[in-house]
Amino acid sequence: MKKHIKFTVAAIALSAFGTFMLAQDSTQTAADPGKKIVGVTEISAFDFLIKGGVFLIPIALLLFYTIFLAVEKYLYIRRMAKHDKNLLSDIRTSLNSGNLDSALTIVSRDKTGFGSIVKEGIMTIGRPVSEIESNMEKVTNIEIAKMERNLGHLGLIAGIAPTLGFIGTISGVIKIFYSISITENVSIGNISAGLYEKMISSGSGLIVGIVAFAIYHMLNAIIDNFSLNAQKVNLDFVNIIQRPGHGDQTK
Repeated sequence: MKKHIKFTVAAIALSAFGTFMLAQDSTQTAADPGKKIVGVTEISAFDFLIKGGVFLIPIALLLFYTIFLAVEKYLYIRRMAKHDKNLLSDIRTSLNSGNLDSALTIVSRDKTGFGSIVKEGIMTIGRPVSEIESNMEKVTNIEIAKMERNLGHLGLIAGIAPTLGFIGTISGVIKIFYSISITENVSIGNISAGLYEKMISSGSGLIVGIVAFAIYHMLNAIIDNFSLNAQKVNLDFVNIIQRPGHGDQTK
């Protein structure tokens, strides 16, 4: 909360200062009707970003890492969280007949997280049901941990990138006021030129932070859905092996 208050105060101060300088420039223009208005020169997006200063370099690196990590984790999580609803149906006959080797062969073809969970359950058939459930739960947690590996980096970038951008802007504002103290030139043209260039870093940092934040929560939503489906698979598997015909295999 305190951090948001500081950002708000800083934004209000900059806005007030800009309004004050704009009013001064308007007064000077009114006093000098012959003053010419310089046309706006269009620049490319790349040149516009370059004006953001050195703080754009780490922000750009964070953006590239965010994209790389997002693609890598999305492909992995999507592959491991793919739910074949017919998996248990395919092994049901083998389990009911007590043919565990056939069931293992079928489940080994499933290279997803669900396949690993069910495979662990089949391999522990013959032990107490509580132990089977515990082992399957452990495998579920392992699969979730693999999905979440390095995912926290996106959450970290979501906080670091806007901060770097804000630091870049503050650094630029300090240089502007230092230049004013030396040259005593407080024209709106000199100040606004330097100020908009430095605020580019803030905008870039916010964009990277928002992208990382959105991807982080999107991937976590997929993992949460996998966790829910894994619980259902565990329950259905235990129900299958506890049916008549498996009383001699579980206790």
